[in-house]
Amino acid sequence: MYAVIRTGGKQYRVAKDDTLAVEKLAGEPGETLTFEVMAIGEGEQLTLGQPLVQGAAVTAEIVEQGRADKILVFKKKRRQNYRRKKGHRQHETLVKITGITA
Repeated sequence: MYAVIRTGGKQYRVAKDDTLAVEKLAGEPGETLTFEVMAIGEGEQLTLGQPLVQGAAVTAEIVEQGRADKILVFKKKRRQNYRRKKGHRQHETLVKITGITA
């Protein structure tokens, strides 16, 4: 059984016991979260929501709060001696899916 959830402006396909990194969510490690469910699939059967599936929920536990790998942003204009280097690390939350209820 799998579900499609929406969080942080993105959609993720998840199943029980999956671990995924999502945009930063409020909470401490060990707390439980509930996500909006957009679709639920089991085998060949798929239930789509309009936009959400009524009565369905995905529960997850926060594993840790952290930051993603650094992304370097480099700007350059040729022949102008213009160079700018900047780094960015996005905040993220690591969650483990504990259950899917239809």
